[in-house]
Amino acid sequence: MSLAPGTTEEILANLWPGTNVIVPIANGEPTVLLDQLEAHADGLEGVRVHQMHTLQDRPTLHGAFGDRLRHRSYFLSHVTRPAFHAGTVDLVPCHFSEVPRLLDQLTGPKLVLATVAPGDRHGYFSLGTNADYVAPFIGRVPFLVEVNAQMPRSFGGNQIHTSQITASIDVDRALVELEPKIPGPLDAAIAEYVVDRIPNGATLQVGIGAIPNAVLAFLRHHRDLGVHTELLSDGIVDLVEEGVVTGVHKSRRPRRIVTTFCLGTKRVYDFIHENPVVDMLRVDWVNDPRVIGSEPNFVSINATTEVDLLGQCASETIRGRYWSGSGGQADFARGAMYSEGGHGFIVCQSTAEHGRVSRIVSRLTPGSVVTTQKNTVDKVVTEHGIAELRGCSIRERAERLIAIAAPAFRDALTVEARDLGYL
Repeated sequence: MSLAPGTTEEILANLWPGTNVIVPIANGEPTVLLDQLEAHADGLEGVRVHQMHTLQDRPTLHGAFGDRLRHRSYFLSHVTRPAFHAGTVDLVPCHFSEVPRLLDQLTGPKLVLATVAPGDRHGYFSLGTNADYVAPFIGRVPFLVEVNAQMPRSFGGNQIHTSQITASIDVDRALVELEPKIPGPLDAAIAEYVVDRIPNGATLQVGIGAIPNAVLAFLRHHRDLGVHTELLSDGIVDLVEEGVVTGVHKSRRPRRIVTTFCLGTKRVYDFIHENPVVDMLRVDWVNDPRVIGSEPNFVSINATTEVDLLGQCASETIRGRYWSGSGGQADFARGAMYSEGGHGFIVCQSTAEHGRVSRIVSRLTPGSVVTTQKNTVDKVVTEHGIAELRGCSIRERAERLIAIAAPAFRDALTVEARDLGYL
């Protein structure tokens, strides 16, 4: 069945009062279908759009339709962040690995609106840059899709047969590209500390940002690395092409790059197109700490914004205000903890605001939330070194974290640690 552009019958037929509309991350977002949904919002009742990391701004995010059509975010982006602060978007705290279950447990009807790559000769379509929390619903709930001629066809657990698609439209739209952040000297210094601890044959999860990009750049002399990561970005492509990433030592999906979504430039989108080495798999498997922990020598690298002297990492707030979400940081930090020979790195520059503010603090800023718990955090890295926290006492933690703080803040942190009874 095909849904011609401008026709809304199939969408409206599946929108009962209280319907939960599930939309993939980032480029999986079907903009034309969502435009049609908004165009008929006056006839809706209690419909909720569920999505992580939205890329396209639209009236729903700003409360244009009241309770008839409202957005629920599971990870804030540059467009949902101001809307959340304005009170027109709801934010659900969660680990990325848990999102499929949270969505599955919602009361009311469910409907997926997604972008897919063109179908193959066997009648299968691909979620392209995505598997995330949408793939678990294939064959279980109605799928209305935009078939985008420019969406790469990827492989893995994100294949949809034509019989599982309720309706579709054809579009030809360029994907949103995210240019890699260019690392500075401090980022490079942090990356060097991390890379020294990564053995040949390790399996990597690397987050997004300047420091993770620097880490990837410094790994070019390593051998036989594997990749098991929630986000596939441009830096991984370089390592594959240079023969650094082979995955031969992985215990699960050997010789395969495991990921659950892709966001970067056209280069990485072209890389995943019809590439059998890339396994695009559902997030409740990719981010499951038990799966991650079964990989020996697993290395997790994620950024934070603030660390207190107990080792608590606030990675989703800035100055006590929400900035993003938990994502998969805690999933991978815990998985690395279970891994034989595993390392969990939390990275950040020692200061913010051009050196005026320390990111190592005695107590988290009021309003900040803990993303990765003190009992899970393994190693915290700044440009001043590595603080090894696993199995350490509170006194040892405070001493080691103060040692990697910016020198200008160390005396004050020592006084504050004594006042708190840590030293």
